[in-house]
Amino acid sequence: MADHAVSADAAVQAQLDRLWRLSPGADVLGLERITRLLARLGDPHRRLPPVFHVAGTNGKGSTCAYLRAALEAAGYRVHAYTSPHLVRFNERIRLAGRLIADDALAPLLAEVLDAGGDVGASFFEITTAAAFLAFSRVPAEACVIEVGLGGRLDATNVLPAPAVCGIAALGIDHQAFLGDTLEAIAGEKAGIAKAGVPLVTMRYPDAIAAVIAGTARRAGAPLMVEEIAWRYHVDRDRDLIRYADAAGPLDLPLPSLPGAHQAANLALATAMLRHQRQVPVSDAAIATAARGARWPARLQRLGDGPLTALVPGASIWLDGGHNASAGAAIGAALDRIVPADGDRPLAVILGMLANKDVAGVLAPIASRVGRLIALPVPGHDHHHPDDLARIAATLGISTALPADSVRSALTMLARAPGSSRTILIAGSLYLAGEVLKANDELPE
Repeated sequence: MADHAVSADAAVQAQLDRLWRLSPGADVLGLERITRLLARLGDPHRRLPPVFHVAGTNGKGSTCAYLRAALEAAGYRVHAYTSPHLVRFNERIRLAGRLIADDALAPLLAEVLDAGGDVGASFFEITTAAAFLAFSRVPAEACVIEVGLGGRLDATNVLPAPAVCGIAALGIDHQAFLGDTLEAIAGEKAGIAKAGVPLVTMRYPDAIAAVIAGTARRAGAPLMVEEIAWRYHVDRDRDLIRYADAAGPLDLPLPSLPGAHQAANLALATAMLRHQRQVPVSDAAIATAARGARWPARLQRLGDGPLTALVPGASIWLDGGHNASAGAAIGAALDRIVPADGDRPLAVILGMLANKDVAGVLAPIASRVGRLIALPVPGHDHHHPDDLARIAATLGISTALPADSVRSALTMLARAPGSSRTILIAGSLYLAGEVLKANDELPE
């Protein structure tokens, strides 16, 4: 799926334009093209620092953020590869703790495109090869790598022997590629398992757990399952997460990232760190990560900026979640971030891609939404705002109106009589990127 990457740097933009001309126009899964491309580049994926490889439907990005924060708190230089970007393509590739600079990115993309312009590699495959090439050349002690789509056939799955693999929360998404049952999706995600490499997972329903266990067994990967190899619970009385595994107990502060689901993501990252042996990380560093991790557009409260100034005094939250599991997590988080100042205290600004489940996202929060403004997602195939408003109405949201931009939506809310002081902008990471850019909050 197109990411419509643009850059203010002319040299980077020239390579991005070239990439779009050479790449197929849709996602293409499989390892044959990325393997050929990397071979032409000297197989840089075989010369990386120890890798922390993370799959999942929801939460894998946050898990990567905790891993990176813990490793950096331990004093290590850390490469990170995540997707998609929100505002700048550079966000995908972090070299030894810093986003790749334009003057390094442009020649890097050129080198990869020169080597593989005839391979037919996708946008994501080119990006993955570029990241691995950069990581092989810049000194660091660890790599945190997020799976792009699925796992078994994802371009990142050429990694031969990570230090540890992990699977975050599972849900229904990308059915055209991964299947339309949780069992099928679990099998694809578990495809990152490697012989002798610990595979750390959350606790899943028995049928899903059985699929993952079978995949791990066939791969020869030791399986570290929540409630068996490790466990945690949230102690609200003491504002702690109480984690334990064979290495002993560990009390962690509650995560700074909002949402009850973040405790599970932090616990998964902790289990990954404690079940690998290549990069020692102290308990103190993990505790630091709990409070220090940052992951933009995941229940992020917007700061002062051009957009928030349109609704003075309002609390505006941003989340890029776009499937039913994300909707459930947002709904649970609203219990803690939305003041109880009425039966329907929340206003929602929603834009979603055409292949996403609108009702699945809205249903968990519909009962507390007083007003919804529906938007297009510029540059992408999206649900028409009129259709979003219609679906919202079927869920009992009585006031649902279309708008053409976030700015106009916020202006509408500012002028509406009795409008909520709490606003959620949600439904798409692409929309979230536009919001961050417009509010002068570029991810760093």
